[in-house]
Amino acid sequence: MKPLQGIKVLDLTRVLAGPYCTALLADLGAEIIKLEPPHGDDYRHIGPFKDGESALFALNNRGKKSLTLDLKAPADLALAQDIAARVDVVVENFRPGVAARLGLGADTLRAANPRLIYCSISGFGQDGPFRDLPAYDLVVQAMSGLMAGTGEEGGGPLKTGESIADLLAGLFASWGIMAALVNRDRTGAGASLDVAMYDALFSMLTTSHALHLYAGQLPARVGNRHPLSTPFGCFATSDGQVVVAVLNPRQFATLATLIGAPEAAGDPRFATDETRTENEPALKALIEAWSRNLTTKDAIAALSGVGLPAAPIWDIAQAAENPHATARGLVTPLPHPVLGQAPTVGQPVRFDGEKPVSATAAPQLGADRAAILQELGLEDIA
Repeated sequence: MKPLQGIKVLDLTRVLAGPYCTALLADLGAEIIKLEPPHGDDYRHIGPFKDGESALFALNNRGKKSLTLDLKAPADLALAQDIAARVDVVVENFRPGVAARLGLGADTLRAANPRLIYCSISGFGQDGPFRDLPAYDLVVQAMSGLMAGTGEEGGGPLKTGESIADLLAGLFASWGIMAALVNRDRTGAGASLDVAMYDALFSMLTTSHALHLYAGQLPARVGNRHPLSTPFGCFATSDGQVVVAVLNPRQFATLATLIGAPEAAGDPRFATDETRTENEPALKALIEAWSRNLTTKDAIAALSGVGLPAAPIWDIAQAAENPHATARGLVTPLPHPVLGQAPTVGQPVRFDGEKPVSATAAPQLGADRAAILQELGLEDIA
């Protein structure tokens, strides 16, 4: 199933947030025309590399066609505008105001193509006092509230290991584009979408919102445990750690019996989720008196055996290569002109039991110019 089959997208983006957005659309069948400067997307030059090919570029530009243009050259700019007049969607992640100065802003392109959906992705949005701040993932993580609430108890703030602000902005951009396409089918009108990395990341901090907006508290850094629920975190075993997630009184009573301390279920310190969180150090010590005598594998078996959620902590290789990930098709090899097969992680949603993923890997720089222009009925200026 390719729900976006027939939708044409002009992709003016580079690096991560924008390319991730359009890669998701490509997985669902949209035709992505990636317009690159003569030197290519910056990610083509960022490692790790395999046989000279950037892994980051390959992963985030699957299923696209590449066309190189110098937008400072009048003829190339005119060609880009002609392409925009023939597509359904334009996605850009220039600094706010740059696309308009180039002649590729929403007002200009939508005047020529009223049904166009024009999506702008930036660090802090197209307006507001912060609009011109640098759109780096680390900057957004630092200012969103995420870092302040992330880290070891008593320690300093920490970022996540992934560029989560970029990825969330790309995800919300693809979501917004599809909603705008549905609305266009009803009304015939296009739309201008403003997607900010800051807004996207901030919107996802629901536990922090609950604490700040409703309880008048600032989230504390609590390491790997949950800030509101206990026991809900990592516990030491004889050879590592086990994750335990207990949320309600029935589960806690089951856990207390399992660890040989059934009286803990009636202890006033542990009577509710709130009091268990207030007395987390004492409860953690009680649980680890049991778990430290077991291997992680045996602890998981014991917990799972009584119906309690438990898990090991896996690295990315274990997460990607276990039988479940294989059965679900989380990594898909795609044909690549240099690599032969390029491992790709596509969009995760299944439609009627099928997982749509792009048919081809990332394109070579400028390789599709003739095919793109011929399909759109445009004359090549080169």
